Amino acid sequence: MVSANDLELSLEQVRAHAAGPVAGVFGPDTVTWRIDREAVIFLGAGRALLLQLAHPWVAAAIAEHSRTFADPIGRFHRTFGIVFAMVFGSLDRALLASRQLHRRHDMIVGEMPETVGPFATGSRYCANDIPSLRWVHATLVETALMAHDLVLAPLSAEERERYWAESRMFGALFGLTGNDLPADWAGFAAYTAAMSQSETLTVSTAAREIATQIFTGARPWLRPPRWYRALTVRMLPERLRAGFGFELDEQDIRAADNALRWIRRVYPKLPDRLRYVGPYQEAQARLRGETQPDWMTRCLNRAWIGRPQMDVHGK
Repeated sequence: MVSANDLELSLEQVRAHAAGPVAGVFGPDTVTWRIDREAVIFLGAGRALLLQLAHPWVAAAIAEHSRTFADPIGRFHRTFGIVFAMVFGSLDRALLASRQLHRRHDMIVGEMPETVGPFATGSRYCANDIPSLRWVHATLVETALMAHDLVLAPLSAEERERYWAESRMFGALFGLTGNDLPADWAGFAAYTAAMSQSETLTVSTAAREIATQIFTGARPWLRPPRWYRALTVRMLPERLRAGFGFELDEQDIRAADNALRWIRRVYPKLPDRLRYVGPYQEAQARLRGETQPDWMTRCLNRAWIGRPQMDVHGK
């Protein structure tokens, strides 16, 4: 478990190695900023969620403690609000987001309602459990890079190592220490490959129900388009795709291929103001000494994090 004291010790290390009070934990010269600024990483959002749901503890926690069904857009904003604050916020804002996430996770405890994989009925789960945090962290790191490389020039081997070294710092914001995470990219890739074949990832009834609600549920105006659903399913490991009960026909595959072909042609030509997420643009304005983002950045922030400014009033 990651206790509050554990987290504070981890954040001391983050503060010692951060880019600076204004630049935040990472800063403009990092691979993390280069990847996470791209709006195209949203292509992987569905995959990351499904991989997290494939962990029975995570699925049980979302089913019993989340407002995903009642407020799906609010959950989207809360998730991206925390992640982008950690990545693009000032140092104080990033540390505050880390503490907020830990406190939220501390309230997410319960018992497994059924036996799923190696997790027995009645076994306890907690969102601040280290193996669960490690898996959620891994889904975010791996999927962001996968979505980036689907559309833009893939990272070199050296850049992947830098990205993973920075991702270990990102993990520290979850309270994960160096001992909790692989030392290099090869170790990380081995971990995710082993997890994808492990019984630790077993799709539960709750996970299937949540996935159905999100991807084919009763809210047609929120349902992802066919091409996005197909692309998400194709990005999953085959075993988990079957576990969720997803099937792809020729029309699905064609829709995903056509969309990806169009995105690869158009996206790199977009102006930076449309291509890069609002929190990144706010961070750049902060580095220029501007106290508030301009109107367009505020509009983009509303779309990504549900509010006009990331660093408003220290919140």
